[in-house]
Amino acid sequence: MEWPGSDAENAGRRLALLSVIAGAALALIKIAVGIAANSAAVVSDGFEAAADVVSSAIVFAGLWLASKPPDDNHPYGHGRYETLAGLGVSAILAITGFAICGHSFQSMSISSHVKSFAVYPLLAAIGLKATLATLKFRTARQISSAALAADAWHDLTDLLSTCVALVAVSLTLSDPVRFQKADHVGGIIIGLIVIALGIRVGLHTVEQLVDTMPDEKLMNQIRTVAMNVPGAIGIEKCFARRTGLKYHVDLHLEVDPELTVRDSHLIAQQVKFNIKEQLDWVADVLVHVEPAPSAHVEARQAQAAPTFRRKA
Repeated sequence: MEWPGSDAENAGRRLALLSVIAGAALALIKIAVGIAANSAAVVSDGFEAAADVVSSAIVFAGLWLASKPPDDNHPYGHGRYETLAGLGVSAILAITGFAICGHSFQSMSISSHVKSFAVYPLLAAIGLKATLATLKFRTARQISSAALAADAWHDLTDLLSTCVALVAVSLTLSDPVRFQKADHVGGIIIGLIVIALGIRVGLHTVEQLVDTMPDEKLMNQIRTVAMNVPGAIGIEKCFARRTGLKYHVDLHLEVDPELTVRDSHLIAQQVKFNIKEQLDWVADVLVHVEPAPSAHVEARQAQAAPTFRRKA
């Protein structure tokens, strides 16, 4: 199956699709085995895995929509769909966490004998989720995907919740009388972990939706590339906002006020080209040309001979 976008972005979508398929099978097995083994912790972990399936499907859809090229109605591209997918994942995590806590708390008063085969799907899930989380984190860094990173954190939470379920079931099996509530307590802990992660992912995604600036290290990269262009004298303002997988940059570039409009435009074009060429996390650059103060012009001319001609 071919998708638009780079090889790394296609790898991200394939990974999200694989996660949906593997997660669906794992969730069904956990819930079925948990019910058969009378384990609240395993059932809770199964519901958490089911939420993982839904979130992975949302991530897949978000990455698919985000890869669409810009059009007349979306000149900045469709990257916000990827950000919205991350927000959807956080909401699902929080809702699932509350549901798991409620289910485990209600079943606390029910006395049941947990059967030993409850541990088998948990052991299998640990290996699978550890692998998926590692691959997703690596791919999310390559394509700067908030949604895929959120889904990787979800896998990590699933791994942590599975370990909690494994400990709870093991305690119950080792001493059913002394640790008769351990299985139910494990389910509640799983729910609280999922709620906490949902809040964390949501806050990170909201930062993108409100156009939070990237860190100063990334902003300095933009300024450095721009100032290396001959004719660029200074930078009055530099802003960047994330639109899905990449950033859009607004740059106010200072040039010699005595240059012709054509020469100023050529400098601006070169700045835009160099930033997009050298910084793969930048989607587009809008360069505003500003007349540089006389002191800045003289300081720049003292460093190097003028590259562009002045007006006659």
